Amino acid sequence: GYLFVVALGVDSGGRKHILGLWEGATENATVCKMLLGDLVSRGLRTDRRYLWVIDGSKALRKGIEESFGADVVVQRCHAHKERNILDHLPKKHHATVRMKLGAAWGMKDYAEARAALKKVVEHLRTLSEAAAKSLEEAFEETLTLHRLGVSDLLRRSLRTTNAIENNFSLTRRGCRNVKRWRSGAMAWRWAGAVPLDVEKRFHRIKGHRDLGQLLAALGRGPQEAELALRKEVA
Repeated sequence: GYLFVVALGVDSGGRKHILGLWEGATENATVCKMLLGDLVSRGLRTDRRYLWVIDGSKALRKGIEESFGADVVVQRCHAHKERNILDHLPKKHHATVRMKLGAAWGMKDYAEARAALKKVVEHLRTLSEAAAKSLEEAFEETLTLHRLGVSDLLRRSLRTTNAIENNFSLTRRGCRNVKRWRSGAMAWRWAGAVPLDVEKRFHRIKGHRDLGQLLAALGRGPQEAELALRKEVA
């Protein structure tokens, strides 16, 4: 089969866009960096701060840091981290831990969410040291949106990689009609064409009216924050 790394972005009006993709045998740092380099060559500025919503892929993280600097702003996907934690636990504990994580991450205030999440770490330590370490490894980066002070609705939209995961699902469905892949070039054409067709049906993210808050928190300046507001009015 063929593997592609895909980047999806959200503009200041809350609209989702497929920014690019790159083929590779595995999701390694080189492939991720090639994708990011392609985005930069097509106009993505490296002197601006972005919010990167990612899973726990070390390769992806390394590629982002090498392309945009070590001080990148990262929000770790809650869904991926929750699954990773539960993988270390017997099934009988899943419902309780899932509830505790949801309650902590669902709090609006950063300090309160942080305190609640610390209690989850303590609880996990009584069940599995590996599960506790899994949460500790990404502790602060699961709270990035809390720390940035964005609205509850916008935080719920950006706290997971669900937007791109849904695109993957629709892309797989669209590619089922292909019975025989003749080459990597053919796979690349389909991998690019299907998501772009799917993109036409994308909805704006919930909480898009508050994207100005996020831009301001990222230090993107009043002009860009004002642009987000103007797009909403338009």
